[in-house]
Amino acid sequence: MKRVKTKNEQLIIGRRGQPQAVVMSIEDYVDTVAPAPDWLKNSWRISQKNGTDKLTMRDIDREIAEARKAASRRKSKKAS
Repeated sequence: MKRVKTKNEQLIIGRRGQPQAVVMSIEDYVDTVAPAPDWLKNSWRISQKNGTDKLTMRDIDREIAEARKAASRRKSKKAS
């Protein structure tokens, strides 16, 4: 398990000389079974470049709340 996780190895498990199963990291499994579409991979690259990939959910929730407050203020100014 350690080799799979840390070294990203894929291991074949056999029985009586025949391959029966594969052990791989969850990341490899997801990439194999349901690879991310190009637009999502591009978004991840942009996020890494901008440093926003390090934001916590609390940070993201705070940013959303601030953006909503700003939008609400703009909307109420237009209505006045």
